[in-house]
Amino acid sequence: MFVQLLAAGGVLAVLTVVPGPDMAVVTKRAISSGWQDGLRTVGGITAGLLVWGVLTVMGLAAVLAASATAYTVVKLAGAVYLAFLGLQALWHSRRGRLQAALAAGAPSPSGSPWRTGLVSNIVNPKIAVFYTGLLPALAPSGLPPQAGMGLLVLLHAVLTFGWLGGYVILLSKARAFFEKPAVRRRMDRLTGVVLIGFGVKVATSQP
Repeated sequence: MFVQLLAAGGVLAVLTVVPGPDMAVVTKRAISSGWQDGLRTVGGITAGLLVWGVLTVMGLAAVLAASATAYTVVKLAGAVYLAFLGLQALWHSRRGRLQAALAAGAPSPSGSPWRTGLVSNIVNPKIAVFYTGLLPALAPSGLPPQAGMGLLVLLHAVLTFGWLGGYVILLSKARAFFEKPAVRRRMDRLTGVVLIGFGVKVATSQP
């Protein structure tokens, strides 16, 4: 069983480090509001994974993965949300509101970082497809199927929090660089375009 867990952990680790919407959302939040909000965003993303994990173990995520209508509804909601975050970043870069807010010591106008991370993950139907399609195949044979999948969900959540949390800390080390107004505007524009791009990708994705 240990060998199976090790192999499953390797697969989950590779999938975790591949850049995606979660990393773009975390980058936007960490640069605009600091490492604390960045970690809170990571916490929300991890909570979203656990929600999908519970749904998978209960068999509800399989319904979403198998239903074209349900999948379309969730993916369009996710696409709209990612596009909203991207447009928000572009708007802030144009208006310079984030720079003014940071200079005055005001809180970020983007709302709860934890909720941002949670929603961005919850409205990503690819997680449901990934969990229902891959976890049963990776689950250790020495455990009941639901227990094995639950264990892998927890492992994926730990890997995700560790990877994105470490990424936030690395960003915080270069905070002085990212606080420069010109750099801030460019990063807002870059993350805005990336988030919109991921929104388009989610909207055109297939189960």
